[in-house]
Amino acid sequence: MVAIKLLHLKPNSLLPFTIFSIKRSSSFLPKPSILSLFCSTQTQTKTQTFSYGPSLHKGKIAPETPSQTQNPITHQPEVGEDNNPLFDEQKFTRVFHLAALRVPANDCFALENRLRGHLLNWPRVKNIARVPGDEIEEEMMTLFDKRKDGEENNEEENEEFESLVLYREKLAKEFNYRGFVKFKNLAKISRPGKRKKKEKNGDGEMKGNERKECCLVEVLEEEEEDEMKGLLGEEFKGGRKWKGSTRLLLLDERYGDKGFEELPQAIKAVFVGETIENRSLTIELVRCKLTLFYDYWQMNEILETMLPEGMIIPSAFETVGHIAHLNLKDEHLPYKNVIAKVVLDKNKPKIQTVVNKIDVIQNDYRTMQLEVLAGNHSLVTTVVENGLRFRVDLAKVYWNSRLATERLRLLSGFNRNDVICDVFSGVGPIAVSAAKIVKRVYANDLNPFAVEYLERNSVLNKLEKKIKVFNMDGRRFINAMFSSEKAHSITHVVMNLPNDAAEFLDAFRGVYRNQPRDKEFNFPMIHVYGFSKARDPEFDFHERIRIALQEVAVNVDMRRVRLVAPGKYMLCASFILPKSVAFAECSLNV
Repeated sequence: MVAIKLLHLKPNSLLPFTIFSIKRSSSFLPKPSILSLFCSTQTQTKTQTFSYGPSLHKGKIAPETPSQTQNPITHQPEVGEDNNPLFDEQKFTRVFHLAALRVPANDCFALENRLRGHLLNWPRVKNIARVPGDEIEEEMMTLFDKRKDGEENNEEENEEFESLVLYREKLAKEFNYRGFVKFKNLAKISRPGKRKKKEKNGDGEMKGNERKECCLVEVLEEEEEDEMKGLLGEEFKGGRKWKGSTRLLLLDERYGDKGFEELPQAIKAVFVGETIENRSLTIELVRCKLTLFYDYWQMNEILETMLPEGMIIPSAFETVGHIAHLNLKDEHLPYKNVIAKVVLDKNKPKIQTVVNKIDVIQNDYRTMQLEVLAGNHSLVTTVVENGLRFRVDLAKVYWNSRLATERLRLLSGFNRNDVICDVFSGVGPIAVSAAKIVKRVYANDLNPFAVEYLERNSVLNKLEKKIKVFNMDGRRFINAMFSSEKAHSITHVVMNLPNDAAEFLDAFRGVYRNQPRDKEFNFPMIHVYGFSKARDPEFDFHERIRIALQEVAVNVDMRRVRLVAPGKYMLCASFILPKSVAFAECSLNV
């Protein structure tokens, strides 16, 4: 009863555990207290305690070859002939000695639900493990099936029917939950064919991009029968000859070095109730070894172990198609190739290239200087957004996947009667997406490569008839559009160039100065984006808009898009072009 009360007092009894091997000696270590299990206390020894669950700081390091270094993990990356830091994946293999219940395969799921709180419950590791070499061969199963079918056929042959109609009715009645048991030919037609086993190469490896095993469970050598009896007590009736397929139920790591008497009552009940009362059901307590390979560990766990203590782990990156776009700090640059390799390994096959931005965007074309750190060197990729495909070359054009939500919000305000004028369209994430909704789109960009990809994307998505593309400066494009017959049909103007868009607002002064004032006009809604580092970013951006338009009374709908950097916000201001600005006598643009 004391053991049961202790188990109920544990606050995290359902946390994932590790399993260790059963010791042969009948004398076991004293039971650790609850505080020592869940809290790390200061002791005289300088041993560091870790929480439950798998960790690179726990378990045993896999045996290394003599050529490998003694230290499993080093903070200073090794340098190869090509000056690229390298590391051995074998150094991240950890071995855990666990205890498990060996149960019949047919009863493993029922016992798993019954003992859920006392099982391993580690992420990406199943509580039920297969026992290698303990499966019934397919040839034996076919022999059993043939024997059963033969007995059924003999019973059917013994029955005589006066007509085929009665025989058909009998078969129809027997078509029950057993499926196609009585209809062999129909079963061959209705059931899908068996999947062909994938061929292996000469080295025994699977062809194609096969996912590697991240963990492996192995049963250690079994103890002799008399030793097992002494270990588990006289009540245990194990040690009999095993029959049929079996599975392993991996137990909590706290029970790895405990004897049968120290196990919780839930596990004892399985032995006492099932093993003694039901002689046909055999359950054994065995030792096993769980090996976690490099593919098991998450990216943050690998980088946390490899980078120096206290360094921020660069776990976040932008995904553009098959490219992972990093933005490393100066402290990460000595380890940039190591970081890139881990990012590539942990995000395959979606990520095939890892790049790092070298410098901030300073040119008029908004292109970034990127350095390829790992993977293939192709920066041409395909991005899927809003159900549309966009071809992008990050070396020549600009793309930001983090603005996908903002673009979707902007598109939600358009309808089928709108005419959109996109001043800084880039490769067309807004222009092409809007073409599916609106009546007409006029898209412009100064970068000739962006214009080329914009035309490709419009054809790729079969929207080229609704998009007209221009390649000119932003002010010149605004003047050209509002001085033509298209000016009266434009309902929305999008200016997504946060660094400089507000400076182009002066081009709207006097756009209708040559038009009669008595005529009715539908002044367009202007959506302009910008950055602000001010304490009040909304007020600061509003002031810049009023200065550019030279208009005090501008009713602006302001919203924050995202936090670009600490203290730097990206904002979107939406307002209807004031009549006084559109009919101004003179324009400030050159």
